Amino acid sequence: MKYGYVRVSTEAQNIARQMEEMYKLGLTDEFIYVDKQSCKDFERENYKLLKEILKKDDLLTIKSIDRLGRNYDMIINEWSEITKVIEADIFIIDFPLLDTREDGMNLVGNFISYIVLEVLFFVAQNERENIRKRQAERIRIAKEKGVHLGRPKYKLPDNFKEIVSRFHNKEITNVQAAKLLNMKRCTFLKYSKLYR
Repeated sequence: MKYGYVRVSTEAQNIARQMEEMYKLGLTDEFIYVDKQSCKDFERENYKLLKEILKKDDLLTIKSIDRLGRNYDMIINEWSEITKVIEADIFIIDFPLLDTREDGMNLVGNFISYIVLEVLFFVAQNERENIRKRQAERIRIAKEKGVHLGRPKYKLPDNFKEIVSRFHNKEITNVQAAKLLNMKRCTFLKYSKLYR
């Protein structure tokens, strides 16, 4: 049996592009499982259902490898579970070398798929580490130059001390004080504690 899996990270994202690819391969809605949520927690109901249905020699088609998980470990675990435990095949549309079907392929074909998968993830992981290093380097340089990092400091209104004094003397309520200062009540309370 042939199945497709489509995932988008939010309800707002469109599944049309992935669905179009599935239709081109002859899959129908009945055999395409769709999840519209982040895979951060990996609680994807339709993906779980699909894995329960998959059996030996079935084919799972996915648009891109990142639909299986959000990081190297998750993807490798899912890939291994589907191909080794369930013994189903996987075809990745965006990367045809990641195709475990035996159509003329043998053990060498599967071996090549695993090598390509490992190389892809090595490159991706390496790039993430390089991005982190470059970011840390930019932060270090900015700090050395005295550049302020993070949220800019909140500028209190000129009459803040006067109003907070009236609040602490119980002349006005926190709601009245916040309105007089044109700020939210919680912001007023936060800064009023600094001026006791």
